[in-house]
Amino acid sequence: MAIELRHLRYFIAVAEELHFGRAAERLHISQPPLSQQIQSLEEQVKAKLLERNNRNVSLTPAGNMFLKEAYQILSQVDAAVSKAERMEKGELGELSIGFTSTTPFMNKVTMSLRQYREAFPEVAIHMHQMNTKQQIAPLLTGRLDIGIMRNTILPEQLDYQLLSKEPFMVAVYEGHPLLMYEQTGVDIRLLADYPLVFFEREVGTALYDEINHLLTSAGVTPKITQEAGEAMTILGLVSAGMGISIVTESFTRMKIDGVKYINFSNIDAVSEVWLVYNTRRVLPAAAKTLTDLLIKNMVG
Repeated sequence: MAIELRHLRYFIAVAEELHFGRAAERLHISQPPLSQQIQSLEEQVKAKLLERNNRNVSLTPAGNMFLKEAYQILSQVDAAVSKAERMEKGELGELSIGFTSTTPFMNKVTMSLRQYREAFPEVAIHMHQMNTKQQIAPLLTGRLDIGIMRNTILPEQLDYQLLSKEPFMVAVYEGHPLLMYEQTGVDIRLLADYPLVFFEREVGTALYDEINHLLTSAGVTPKITQEAGEAMTILGLVSAGMGISIVTESFTRMKIDGVKYINFSNIDAVSEVWLVYNTRRVLPAAAKTLTDLLIKNMVG
């Protein structure tokens, strides 16, 4: 069977006009080829679709049924074309994003996601909270389209776009002696004298390594007295007087009673936030649109 979409369109035109001459004019073809195409269609479906004589054209019962199906087929084709076009523009589809626990506290990231959600409500966004190193494998396999993470060593297949540089700060409880440096900033070497609340290594992998490097480079051996897996837990322990902590600026958006933040005075310490993607996989249009928005809002 070699029925083509043009056969359906020709048939619909004749069925609606009930006149071969008017249908041919509407289709911008001559009448004899139109009659031949309808005859060919009837031969292929093995049913008479139109009754015709010198005066009238009418639909047979089979023709009535075929007309309804033809409408439905062309409607489905039009819908498929529209969906494909919208997929190509990034207006439809699915998007899988990896993010670290501090990502929701980065104002420009959340603003970008909100803008994207409002602009493209029909894109299904799947958010997966993972630490930096946990995002590597799913980015390689394609389970994640993009990842928002801290700077780390990436395999050859992955590349990144720098989104922002966040300064490190010291989180202390209210009344802590280091608050005397709240205006001037605190010397990192003074942290050696105080117990530290720290990320668990397996949870905050990138931050754990960055903060450790920051302290050891300054000659500070940290006195880690508490470890926690969640940012809110760390700040809760600081508030409870269990120690101080080194955090990034995004933590300051978490309003915890009794927690104060102090800048460093003698170092320019920052943590880089990366947008990571797989260079060996075609980035879906929806993901490309979001990455462009993130870069515009955070870098531009």
